[in-house]
Amino acid sequence: MISLTSPVETAAHRWPAGLKLALLCAATMVLFAVESVFLHLTFLALTVAFYLLPGLRFLLLGAGRIKVLWPFVAVILLWHFVTGDFIVGAVIVLRMVTAVALANLVTMTTRLTDMMAVLRWLLTPLRRFGVQTRRIELAMALVVRFAPVLAEKGGMLAMAWRARARRRAGWRIVTPFAVLAIDDAEHVAEALRARGGL
Repeated sequence: MISLTSPVETAAHRWPAGLKLALLCAATMVLFAVESVFLHLTFLALTVAFYLLPGLRFLLLGAGRIKVLWPFVAVILLWHFVTGDFIVGAVIVLRMVTAVALANLVTMTTRLTDMMAVLRWLLTPLRRFGVQTRRIELAMALVVRFAPVLAEKGGMLAMAWRARARRRAGWRIVTPFAVLAIDDAEHVAEALRARGGL
Protein backbone atom coordinates (compact mmCIF):
# COMPACT_ATOMS: atom_id res chain seq x y z
CA MET A 1 0.00 0.00 0.00
CA ILE A 2 1.15 3.57 -0.66
CA SER A 3 0.70 6.88 1.08
CA LEU A 4 -1.62 9.36 -0.57
CA THR A 5 -0.10 12.34 1.21
CA SER A 6 1.89 14.61 -1.09
CA PRO A 7 5.63 14.82 -0.47
CA VAL A 8 5.37 18.52 -1.39
CA GLU A 9 4.72 20.37 1.87
CA THR A 10 1.91 22.95 1.73
CA ALA A 11 0.21 25.25 4.21
CA ALA A 12 -2.88 23.01 4.01
CA HIS A 13 -0.88 20.15 5.54
CA ARG A 14 -1.07 22.01 8.85
CA TRP A 15 -4.85 22.58 8.75
CA PRO A 16 -7.01 20.32 10.97
CA ALA A 17 -8.35 17.30 9.09
CA GLY A 18 -11.87 17.96 10.35
CA LEU A 19 -11.85 21.48 8.93
CA LYS A 20 -10.66 20.27 5.52
CA LEU A 21 -13.28 17.52 5.37
CA ALA A 22 -16.02 19.95 6.43
CA LEU A 23 -14.94 22.42 3.72
CA LEU A 24 -14.93 19.58 1.19
CA CYS A 25 -18.50 18.63 2.15
CA ALA A 26 -19.64 22.24 1.85
CA ALA A 27 -17.91 22.68 -1.51
CA THR A 28 -19.49 19.48 -2.85
CA MET A 29 -22.95 20.66 -1.77
CA VAL A 30 -22.38 23.95 -3.62
CA LEU A 31 -21.22 22.08 -6.74
CA PHE A 32 -24.41 20.00 -6.81
CA ALA A 33 -26.61 23.04 -6.16
CA VAL A 34 -25.23 25.05 -9.11
CA GLU A 35 -26.27 24.39 -12.73
CA SER A 36 -24.41 27.21 -14.51
CA VAL A 37 -21.60 26.16 -16.84
CA PHE A 38 -19.85 29.48 -16.28
CA LEU A 39 -19.88 29.03 -12.51
CA HIS A 40 -18.60 25.47 -12.82
CA LEU A 41 -15.77 26.68 -15.06
CA THR A 42 -14.98 29.26 -12.37
CA PHE A 43 -14.97 26.59 -9.65
CA LEU A 44 -12.64 24.40 -11.71
CA ALA A 45 -10.31 27.34 -12.36
CA LEU A 46 -10.21 28.07 -8.61
CA THR A 47 -9.43 24.42 -7.90
CA VAL A 48 -6.56 24.49 -10.39
CA ALA A 49 -5.34 27.69 -8.69
CA PHE A 50 -5.36 25.87 -5.32
CA TYR A 51 -3.17 23.17 -6.86
CA LEU A 52 -0.82 25.77 -8.33
CA LEU A 53 -0.27 27.64 -5.06
CA PRO A 54 2.32 25.12 -3.73
CA GLY A 55 4.01 24.97 -7.13
CA LEU A 56 3.98 23.18 -10.46
CA ARG A 57 5.19 19.88 -9.01
CA PHE A 58 2.19 19.70 -6.69
CA LEU A 59 -0.15 20.45 -9.63
CA LEU A 60 1.41 17.68 -11.73
CA LEU A 61 1.15 15.19 -8.85
CA GLY A 62 -2.51 16.04 -8.40
CA ALA A 63 -3.26 15.84 -12.12
CA GLY A 64 -1.57 12.45 -12.29
CA ARG A 65 -3.88 11.10 -9.60
CA ILE A 66 -7.12 12.20 -11.25
CA LYS A 67 -6.24 11.28 -14.83
CA VAL A 68 -8.26 8.07 -14.41
CA LEU A 69 -11.35 10.25 -14.84
CA TRP A 70 -10.70 11.02 -18.51
CA PRO A 71 -12.42 7.89 -19.93
CA PHE A 72 -15.54 8.80 -17.93
CA VAL A 73 -15.29 12.39 -19.14
CA ALA A 74 -15.09 11.22 -22.75
CA VAL A 75 -18.06 8.84 -22.43
CA ILE A 76 -20.27 11.42 -20.70
CA LEU A 77 -19.48 14.17 -23.21
CA LEU A 78 -19.95 11.84 -26.18
CA TRP A 79 -23.29 10.58 -24.88
CA HIS A 80 -24.64 14.06 -24.21
CA PHE A 81 -23.38 15.26 -27.59
CA VAL A 82 -25.28 12.44 -29.30
CA THR A 83 -28.45 13.12 -27.29
CA GLY A 84 -28.24 16.87 -27.92
CA ASP A 85 -27.71 17.84 -24.26
CA PHE A 86 -24.05 18.84 -24.48
CA ILE A 87 -24.43 21.69 -21.97
CA VAL A 88 -25.89 19.30 -19.41
CA GLY A 89 -23.02 16.89 -20.07
CA ALA A 90 -20.49 19.70 -19.66
CA VAL A 91 -22.01 20.62 -16.28
CA ILE A 92 -21.87 16.98 -15.14
CA VAL A 93 -18.25 16.63 -16.24
CA LEU A 94 -17.13 19.91 -14.69
CA ARG A 95 -18.91 19.04 -11.45
CA MET A 96 -17.35 15.56 -11.34
CA VAL A 97 -13.81 16.71 -12.14
CA THR A 98 -13.95 19.58 -9.64
CA ALA A 99 -15.39 17.42 -6.84
CA VAL A 100 -12.83 14.66 -7.35
CA ALA A 101 -9.99 17.20 -7.63
CA LEU A 102 -11.04 18.83 -4.35
CA ALA A 103 -11.30 15.44 -2.63
CA ASN A 104 -7.87 14.56 -4.01
CA LEU A 105 -6.54 17.87 -2.69
CA VAL A 106 -7.73 16.93 0.78
CA THR A 107 -6.16 13.46 0.65
CA MET A 108 -2.88 14.91 -0.66
CA THR A 109 -2.63 17.31 2.26
CA THR A 110 -4.03 15.11 5.06
CA ARG A 111 -2.53 12.05 6.69
CA LEU A 112 -4.72 8.97 6.65
CA THR A 113 -4.44 8.66 10.44
CA ASP A 114 -5.86 12.19 10.83
CA MET A 115 -8.80 11.39 8.53
CA MET A 116 -9.47 8.18 10.41
CA ALA A 117 -9.45 10.13 13.68
CA VAL A 118 -12.19 12.37 12.30
CA LEU A 119 -14.17 9.33 11.13
CA ARG A 120 -13.75 7.71 14.55
CA TRP A 121 -15.14 10.85 16.21
CA LEU A 122 -18.10 10.97 13.82
CA LEU A 123 -18.91 7.32 14.46
CA THR A 124 -18.76 7.65 18.26
CA PRO A 125 -22.58 7.86 18.73
CA LEU A 126 -23.01 4.50 16.96
CA ARG A 127 -21.01 2.73 19.65
CA ARG A 128 -23.87 3.32 22.08
CA PHE A 129 -26.03 1.08 19.87
CA GLY A 130 -23.46 -1.72 19.81
CA VAL A 131 -22.02 -0.97 16.37
CA GLN A 132 -18.39 -2.05 16.01
CA THR A 133 -17.02 1.12 14.48
CA ARG A 134 -13.49 -0.25 14.23
CA ARG A 135 -14.56 -2.38 11.26
CA ILE A 136 -16.00 0.66 9.48
CA GLU A 137 -12.81 2.63 10.13
CA LEU A 138 -10.65 -0.18 8.78
CA ALA A 139 -12.85 -0.60 5.70
CA MET A 140 -12.63 3.12 4.93
CA ALA A 141 -8.86 3.12 5.40
CA LEU A 142 -8.46 0.14 3.07
CA VAL A 143 -10.63 1.76 0.38
CA VAL A 144 -8.64 5.00 0.54
CA ARG A 145 -5.32 3.15 0.43
CA PHE A 146 -6.15 0.57 -2.20
CA ALA A 147 -8.03 2.68 -4.78
CA PRO A 148 -4.86 4.29 -6.22
CA VAL A 149 -2.92 1.02 -5.92
CA LEU A 150 -5.50 -0.86 -8.00
CA ALA A 151 -5.70 2.01 -10.49
CA GLU A 152 -1.92 1.88 -10.91
CA LYS A 153 -1.95 -1.90 -11.40
CA GLY A 154 -4.72 -1.56 -13.97
CA GLY A 155 -2.61 0.97 -15.84
CA MET A 156 0.38 -1.39 -15.75
CA LEU A 157 -1.75 -4.23 -17.15
CA ALA A 158 -2.95 -1.98 -19.98
CA MET A 159 0.65 -0.97 -20.76
CA ALA A 160 1.75 -4.61 -20.77
CA TRP A 161 -1.07 -5.45 -23.20
CA ARG A 162 -0.14 -2.57 -25.52
CA ALA A 163 3.48 -3.78 -25.55
CA ARG A 164 2.37 -7.19 -26.84
CA ALA A 165 -0.61 -6.42 -29.11
CA ARG A 166 -1.77 -3.80 -31.56
CA ARG A 167 -5.39 -3.89 -30.41
CA ARG A 168 -6.61 -1.98 -27.36
CA ALA A 169 -6.79 -3.98 -24.16
CA GLY A 170 -10.41 -3.14 -23.31
CA TRP A 171 -12.26 -5.96 -21.57
CA ARG A 172 -9.35 -8.38 -22.07
CA ILE A 173 -7.56 -7.19 -18.93
CA VAL A 174 -10.64 -7.49 -16.70
CA THR A 175 -9.85 -11.09 -15.68
CA PRO A 176 -6.16 -10.55 -14.80
CA PHE A 177 -7.12 -7.32 -13.03
CA ALA A 178 -9.72 -9.18 -10.95
CA VAL A 179 -7.13 -11.86 -10.10
CA LEU A 180 -4.68 -9.16 -8.97
CA ALA A 181 -7.35 -7.50 -6.81
CA ILE A 182 -8.33 -10.82 -5.19
CA ASP A 183 -4.66 -11.69 -4.60
CA ASP A 184 -4.06 -8.33 -2.88
CA ALA A 185 -7.21 -8.82 -0.79
CA GLU A 186 -6.01 -12.26 0.34
CA HIS A 187 -2.61 -10.89 1.33
CA VAL A 188 -4.24 -8.11 3.37
CA ALA A 189 -6.60 -10.60 5.02
CA GLU A 190 -3.66 -12.83 5.97
CA ALA A 191 -1.77 -9.83 7.36
CA LEU A 192 -4.80 -8.83 9.44
CA ARG A 193 -5.24 -12.38 10.78
CA ALA A 194 -1.53 -12.53 11.66
CA ARG A 195 -1.95 -9.36 13.73
CA GLY A 196 -5.00 -10.54 15.61
CA GLY A 197 -7.72 -9.52 13.16
CA LEU A 198 -10.57 -7.38 14.39
